Amino acid sequence: MRSGEALLLFVWMHCLLTFCGVLASSDLPAIRTTAGNRTNFNDIESKFALRTPEELEEDTCYLVPGHKETIDQCNFNHTSKTFVVIHGWTLTGLYESWVPKLVGALYKREPHSNVIVVDWLAKAQQHYHISAGYTKSVGQHVASFIDWLEETFNYPVDNIHILGYSLGAHAAGVAGSLTKNKVNRITGLDPAGPSFEYAENSVTLSPDDAEFVDVLHTYTRGSPDRSIGIQKPVGHVDIYPNGGIFQPGCNFGDTLRLIATSGFYDMDQIVKCSHERAIHLFIDSLLYEEKPSMAYRCNSKEAFEKGLCLSCRKNRCNTLGYQVNKVRGKRSNKMYLKTTAQMPFKVFHYQVKVHFFGKKNLTVTDQPLLVSLYGTRGESENIAITLPEIATNKTYSFLVYTEVDIGDLLRLTLKWKKDSIFSWSDWFTTYSYSIQKVRVKSGEFQKKQVFCSEDGNHASFTRGQDAAVFLKCKEHSVMKKKI
Repeated sequence: MRSGEALLLFVWMHCLLTFCGVLASSDLPAIRTTAGNRTNFNDIESKFALRTPEELEEDTCYLVPGHKETIDQCNFNHTSKTFVVIHGWTLTGLYESWVPKLVGALYKREPHSNVIVVDWLAKAQQHYHISAGYTKSVGQHVASFIDWLEETFNYPVDNIHILGYSLGAHAAGVAGSLTKNKVNRITGLDPAGPSFEYAENSVTLSPDDAEFVDVLHTYTRGSPDRSIGIQKPVGHVDIYPNGGIFQPGCNFGDTLRLIATSGFYDMDQIVKCSHERAIHLFIDSLLYEEKPSMAYRCNSKEAFEKGLCLSCRKNRCNTLGYQVNKVRGKRSNKMYLKTTAQMPFKVFHYQVKVHFFGKKNLTVTDQPLLVSLYGTRGESENIAITLPEIATNKTYSFLVYTEVDIGDLLRLTLKWKKDSIFSWSDWFTTYSYSIQKVRVKSGEFQKKQVFCSEDGNHASFTRGQDAAVFLKCKEHSVMKKKI
């Protein structure tokens, strides 16, 4: 980790762990969560604001459980979907800047829906471990609210989609476990890790809390008990963008550029960039319907980095966000994908397999390569990757991704960069291999292709020299069904 990134991480973790007093789950306040102890309407402290497309940033009308007249006063739509948004822990006691952005994106995608923001700000601005304990009561309040809608107005819970961020994701889970009938869907947006990583399902988000539970994990850095986002899978589908550890565009240099262009207006986003990226990925799925991001089931992020998991057979791939395919398996599916640093986040994934030939045994480590892809619709040049090892007579697989839709891949080049401008080893040794064919698989289009050396023989692959060029071998092309 670079020093700037370390500084940002230290500031955030110091605030979260030192000033906010994160404790283990055994330190959480005991709050009733069983269905038999229903919350009395008079005991509900959480507020339910029905926001409108005209008033994205303000809570102007509240739906009050037990007060039927508020449904008409707020123009609740009985025949459309309802989104229930639950925020997380807050330093300021104010809504964070992502709330109106998510509300606006939901209305843009579903103009006739109801978007309800759950206000538990007073409890969410306490020391972290205290606020974490209150997720139980917040979940209880939300469950009572949903049951009231169903019982009083015959509103179908199949129309309800709860979205919870950080601590709000666990409140959503508690709510889903307590409603008399299961809600249609819960989306967990980087559910909080501290106090919940080893907690029981009754206090965390889990697959049993809704008919379908999907989860985005975007900041699972560090040891499990200190990770800001929960590391373990807690849904039917658990997606880990960029490995779920750290998100592109959230390093120190990017933060400085954001401050220079936007000032400190989005300071909350700057501090929690990777943690909050889960929200913006979901917003992206609402706004860019024509550019869905694909995630792929894989046993580990290391295997995904090798490009080994780009299959869509038997539900091995899925769409991130709003249009997710609601696949319910016997166990949680961990899925991975790469993204860009800014919206739209979609990229195209490729597995590249190369066999290196050589007359003498030669092994080098941590070598920088440049891959260029040329297709019928565009090109993407000089995609930088680093191979952990290159050895004679061995085959290597690695992942390449680009935000450019190049269409049908026609040609690719591989260039082996020098370690540095002044590489003393190159004065004494020529590092060279040969490559006959390159095999490529596209994740988004499920297409396998084989590329041959431009001259039909073995292409020279030498460090610091011109790129090796490969053209499509027509006799080897295999087209599969487009996803």
